[in-house]
Amino acid sequence: MRLPRTRAHLAAGTLLWLTLAGCSTNPYTERWQLQMLPQSYLNQLGAQSYVQVKNDPKVKVSKDPKEIEPVQRVAKRIIEAAKQSKYAETAGTFEWEVNVIKDDKTLNAWALPGGKIAVYTGIFPIAKNEAGLAAIMGHEVVHALAGHGGERMSQGLVAQVLMTGAAVAVESSAGPGSGQAVMQALGVGAQVGVLLPFSRKHESEADYIGLLLAAQAGYDPQEAVRVWERMEQAGGSQPAEFMSSHPSHGTRIKQLQEWMPEALSYYQQALHAPPAPDLPAIGRGGSAQDTTSPAQPQQLRKNSKDGK
Repeated sequence: MRLPRTRAHLAAGTLLWLTLAGCSTNPYTERWQLQMLPQSYLNQLGAQSYVQVKNDPKVKVSKDPKEIEPVQRVAKRIIEAAKQSKYAETAGTFEWEVNVIKDDKTLNAWALPGGKIAVYTGIFPIAKNEAGLAAIMGHEVVHALAGHGGERMSQGLVAQVLMTGAAVAVESSAGPGSGQAVMQALGVGAQVGVLLPFSRKHESEADYIGLLLAAQAGYDPQEAVRVWERMEQAGGSQPAEFMSSHPSHGTRIKQLQEWMPEALSYYQQALHAPPAPDLPAIGRGGSAQDTTSPAQPQQLRKNSKDGK
């Protein structure tokens, strides 16, 4: 009977050590973050996943200058803003790369650790213009700069340690078989009560900092509100917010409006992006997905994002 308790104590001790060893603070929100994985490992994982995506025979990387050039223009300004932001040190270590994926039915964009960016042509009608695209890309780049993927992986490790320790402790007192039931119950609780709320925090954090980053890059931040209004109009059912990894469209729009005065102050001080035509029209038939959707590389999606 004493052995299982020792295992539970060991799990608790391991959790405490990992937590203390992996502490960091977000420079914009001052939110405490759990980062147990080195940035170099995450960058390597991002680079490997990016190569896999580009080499996937089902993925068509666009060669059309009308699609590529506006994305590259926005990416260049967003990256330069990142290198002057509170994430300057991290941004300076990234080996940035951006590609446009020709897929008119997928409303998506993502940025992997290390600065590997993909924009799907299906997101063009939602972005509509380069300012809208900057809002989307700013959000995605912040996920990479803030280490949100690594943080979710760390949270998953902690949740696993906690569930294992609890199951061992219960089984030692309630008998064989009870631990498995506890693991199943705690798994649901951890997902809904801990991991999903943290994912929503990551999304809101990326919305907030991405808004500032786009404004600092010289794009009108007010377009971000219109992006989410267009996303809402595009359709696509949403689960109840407490069961989702993302805030609802309405919540996001309200938060963006609350952050707008700060974003406008950044925009007023920035060198404004030159006028540009709207993004190229695409074929009909796309279905609304939140950005960072399941079209993200499988290896990172499995460990980091639940859903943008």
